[in-house]
Amino acid sequence: MLELYHFPFSTCSQKVRLVLAEKGIDFVSREVDILSGAQHDPEYVKLNPGHVVPTLVHDGRVLVESTLINQYLDEAFPEPPLLPRDAFGRHQARLWTKRLDDKVHGATALVTFSVGPRNIVLQQPAEQREAHLAAIPDPVERAARRSVIEHGAEAPEFAEGLRKMIVLLDQMEAALRERPQGWLTGPAYGLADAAVLPYVLRLDHLGFAALVSAPARPAVAEWYARSCARTSFATAVAAWIPPGVVDFMRAGGDAAWPTVEKVAAGLAAG
Repeated sequence: MLELYHFPFSTCSQKVRLVLAEKGIDFVSREVDILSGAQHDPEYVKLNPGHVVPTLVHDGRVLVESTLINQYLDEAFPEPPLLPRDAFGRHQARLWTKRLDDKVHGATALVTFSVGPRNIVLQQPAEQREAHLAAIPDPVERAARRSVIEHGAEAPEFAEGLRKMIVLLDQMEAALRERPQGWLTGPAYGLADAAVLPYVLRLDHLGFAALVSAPARPAVAEWYARSCARTSFATAVAAWIPPGVVDFMRAGGDAAWPTVEKVAAGLAAG
């Protein structure tokens, strides 16, 4: 039996659900409301000391870290395979997941909290908000989260986080132009595509769709459309997004768009 502790709108939860859907694996859903601070609940922290989602429990064995969970799923449930069969192809696919873990994931969280759930957090009682911030284990991450909650898109962390996300888009554009109708993983859709898709989707949901549109990045736009047309997207992502959430996120992103344009223009000029 598989139990997935996850949050519907979490990028890391989405990428694990995408792999589960691609492989046709059923799971028991255990939702963890990270906006209310449920990831800091002592019982959950026993499963995931990092205070993050997702966590997968397979036959009583606990697995954490979404990239490693997806690799585990591909090995434990080998059909259909979601990595190339050759060693070099697997290395190239894993470079994408490493980029996400090393540079993009933390940046995405800061960009998201700057313009998305910020208003929800600010409406919480001050003591509740402070308790949630204090529970973030990493002091650097804690300070950055506090900054974007307090200052929104004006926080310096917003511009730097967005820059890292745009660099990812440019890397994708270059790679995908070399393999028309192909995928980041290789000839077939796989772990790299499932991992990257939630981050591109997040930019769209935040109201920054122009960054992933055909005029700006045609190869990314074409890949994005094909990815969202897959049955796994409907099952693993669209079905889990509560009504009204995307509209709420995009409304917050509208106010940040002038800063987004400035950051994007600066990268293009540089």
